[in-house]
Amino acid sequence: MLKLAALVGPTAVGKTELSIRLAQRINGEIISCDSMQVYKGMNIGTAKASSAELKLVPHHLIDIAEPDELFTVADYQKLAQGKIKNITERGSLPIMVGGTGLYYQAVVDDYNFFPLESQQAVRKKWEQLYLEQGNDYVYEQLRMVDKEYAEKIAPNDKKRIIRALEVYELTGQPFSLFQTRNQSAYNLAAVGLFLEREQLYNRIEERVDKMVADGLLEEVAGLREKGYDLTLNSMNALGYKQIFSYLEGWITWPEALDDIKRETRRFAKRQYTWFNKDQRIQWLNVADYSSSSALLEKIYSLLEGQLY
Repeated sequence: MLKLAALVGPTAVGKTELSIRLAQRINGEIISCDSMQVYKGMNIGTAKASSAELKLVPHHLIDIAEPDELFTVADYQKLAQGKIKNITERGSLPIMVGGTGLYYQAVVDDYNFFPLESQQAVRKKWEQLYLEQGNDYVYEQLRMVDKEYAEKIAPNDKKRIIRALEVYELTGQPFSLFQTRNQSAYNLAAVGLFLEREQLYNRIEERVDKMVADGLLEEVAGLREKGYDLTLNSMNALGYKQIFSYLEGWITWPEALDDIKRETRRFAKRQYTWFNKDQRIQWLNVADYSSSSALLEKIYSLLEGQLY
């Protein structure tokens, strides 16, 4: 059975720096587990590792799709499983790092996705309802027919909401029923990082302010000039959607910043709720450690105890 390490947790908790140091310590290679870092040109708003950091250890599944390219969790699963095999064959340890719960679960539990072909008429119907009635309406429709899946995805994940409604209409069965899993797919050692709410929210505030200082507005403006818009799932990522709305003149700059921070706080809460359901994850409170080096030693000892 292949070994797999994972470092997960909510946004802004400090996974990136620790994962690089961890990979250096244990001869590991990092597999990004972030649904938005797969897209090219979306660097600041997705908090990708810097170019210098990316050179320190091998990173995978970053910048592999154009923003207007359809990229699904099934696509991610296939690529990640291939990377795990290749990294292992090189004699290194694959380390999944990120905060996209569905992507993490699809890999570590080897989800079996139902390969139903899309039917354009049904999909277009739901896309039209989305345009006419709004996101909240279609998400509520999903909750009524498949509450389990609705609670697994972000409430504004248009692509997955419509796909699940499409499957339900075509089969009469909830999308969640078609997803089988195998929790013995890997010899998994997973560590989760967290902070108490106030501390994490302070970090989120600081991160958003730094993103703006680093050029988030300019990054989104550049994507907009290339023709990307809010019809794309990628452009509905946190930060991008709000900046787009500002550039279109729909909201003010203070409103955009407030909304980014508020939605990021909500997102972090959903991330923790998702990962907390996985009893295999060993949780560490970042604030309990006097330094990042002390925290790194604890993470290393937990992984060493399970994998070696």
